[in-house]
Amino acid sequence: MGKLIAIAGKGGVGKSTFSALAIRYLLEKRGPILAVDADPNSNLPTMLGLKPKETIGQVLEDFMSAKLTIPQGISKQQWLNLRLNQAITESKGLDLIVMGRPEGPGCYCSANAVLRDFLDQLRGNYQWVVVDNEAGMEHLSRRTEGRIDQLILISDGTVKGIRTVGNILELIEELKLEVRQRYLVINRVETLLPALEDMIKELKIEFLGLIPEDKLIMDYDLKQLSLLNLPESSPAVQAEKEIMERILNKEERKAILRAG
Repeated sequence: MGKLIAIAGKGGVGKSTFSALAIRYLLEKRGPILAVDADPNSNLPTMLGLKPKETIGQVLEDFMSAKLTIPQGISKQQWLNLRLNQAITESKGLDLIVMGRPEGPGCYCSANAVLRDFLDQLRGNYQWVVVDNEAGMEHLSRRTEGRIDQLILISDGTVKGIRTVGNILELIEELKLEVRQRYLVINRVETLLPALEDMIKELKIEFLGLIPEDKLIMDYDLKQLSLLNLPESSPAVQAEKEIMERILNKEERKAILRAG
């Protein structure tokens, strides 16, 4: 079964950017990869240079309106599974599914439940699943991803961002979520203020490092270019590479010990 990396944190800290750069790194090292945009304010497809035809929310809306007219010989669940698979955007070594907005005026509950079950089905087809979550903590309380192998919490260089990380960690313990490893990354920062360093030390999480502000990323964003095509010289690409290699090296050492 593929390893699932979930990216979380407060709004505006660069979760989608980190997700896209993580996918860029994994594509060069190992694949295939499934990217999941679980944020209703979808940004990941553009950053990956992909154009999804429809979202999970749209599939569910279609299902709710058509379930009484599904052709004979196929069950409702079979029809839904077929439609969900049709919502996968495919490219070389990388596939994408997009959560989208909820069906009608309702909540995200049914869409999240369907996404969780669908991910369970798909994980065996990929080496890595990278989930770009919505801002805040609700996606964790809804258990959107199921079992998480690596949860990477992203913060900016602010007290509010670090506090959000602390709140997420408390929620994980409260809900007894299945999260194997937890990491912290500070985005768009060259150096940390001493006060923030002290706050990080109080958190029960491994701090992986900083990703600096990168003008190339801002330029690519303005031009709506894929971050997968960023050059190796990009400071953010270099920083992300070091962070991802630390994560993968830990995984490989653990696999060796288990095989022992």
